[in-house]
Amino acid sequence: MPRIRQPSPSELAAHPREYALLCRVAPGGEADAQTLSEYAKEYGQPSKAVAEGEITFADFAAMFSRPASAREPAGTDCVGWAARDKSGVMAPFGFNRRPVGPKDVRIQICHVGICHSDLHQAKNDWGSSLYPMVPGHEIVGIVTEVGAEVTSFKPGDRAGVGCMVDSCGSCELCAPERSEQQFCPKVVLTYNAVHPDGSVTQGGYSSHIVVTEAFVLRIPDALPLDASAPLLCAGITTYSPLKHFGLDKPGMRLGVVGLGGLGHMAVKLAKGMGLHVTVISTSESKREEATKVLGADAFLVSKDPEALKSAANSLHGIIDTVSAKHDLAALIGLLKLDGKLVLVGVPEVPLDLPSAAVIFKRATVSGSLIGGIKQTQEMLDFCAEKGIASTIEKIPIDYVNKSYERMAKSDVRYRFVIDIQGSLVA
Repeated sequence: MPRIRQPSPSELAAHPREYALLCRVAPGGEADAQTLSEYAKEYGQPSKAVAEGEITFADFAAMFSRPASAREPAGTDCVGWAARDKSGVMAPFGFNRRPVGPKDVRIQICHVGICHSDLHQAKNDWGSSLYPMVPGHEIVGIVTEVGAEVTSFKPGDRAGVGCMVDSCGSCELCAPERSEQQFCPKVVLTYNAVHPDGSVTQGGYSSHIVVTEAFVLRIPDALPLDASAPLLCAGITTYSPLKHFGLDKPGMRLGVVGLGGLGHMAVKLAKGMGLHVTVISTSESKREEATKVLGADAFLVSKDPEALKSAANSLHGIIDTVSAKHDLAALIGLLKLDGKLVLVGVPEVPLDLPSAAVIFKRATVSGSLIGGIKQTQEMLDFCAEKGIASTIEKIPIDYVNKSYERMAKSDVRYRFVIDIQGSLVA
């Protein structure tokens, strides 16, 4: 079984991509020869023979070297793909990450999920886009450098970054016992936002990222890196309302509206918690997928009045992931007395909410926005324990524009994930 020497500090600094691959293929230093060959075929040079015995890091790095798919312009240290205007068209873009400070963690990005909000932001659908923009807030990779004051991470650790990279750190929302940084008035989003020093944040469609330790998440060893990336947005967006609103008790009956990137995670998480899950969709064609593949217990076609009538007053709660105009009153009719309807989708037009529908059920209609760092780590650990990950379609970086076109048509099952290490070589 080949054993690969660990790199010297100078070798690590010169080859962070190859070091991150080493940590994936041989986290303890020893690699299975067949696995090493498979990794070389996917990420490096398939023609390189795998030597027996000890392999120097230099030889390992040579096995995984590739011609650059994109280069940083002179004076920059990071390469990504960015939108330049509201066309949303993505293309290679060189820029600078800040140097690693005392409390910072540098992550060599392995994979990044594509969230539907990436498409909205790239096209300025919400009117707040800052260009050039490198999207991506479902980031997983390998730590390659830490600051002198960092205590929770070290080089070689599996790490992730979600929707936030900073907050004020001092308000009641940021306090450790609360840890709801997503609601901090000074929260800094992972991309298309501004740091206190005035610099613009750039996201995970890039070779690496530097983030303060407090906003770095540990990716459990039991989770696959590629399929765990969407957990950092789609996963926490659906896990948080289940926990916050008490819809997490075994035997409770939950409805999930919509079966996309968010909806499929809501089903998986709810089943992991022991809930009885009903998927509610406009499309009969999704019945088999919902029940046979994802394990939902029941399926309702929301356009079928008789089906809705037969299911009236049956659900303790509903997680509504739909981002288009739809009938909230019909959904409330499915709730038991004191039931809870939680909105996590963001339609582009206001939704109608008849007062009587709420009053006669004493229903709660509420919303939920991702989760704090503490809860996000809790969610990752829960997924590792239960064997839950996102269902993904893995793509190279140069497919991103096509993926946006397909995503706009809901043509994805269920989340695109960019293989950064395999396709964005600086």
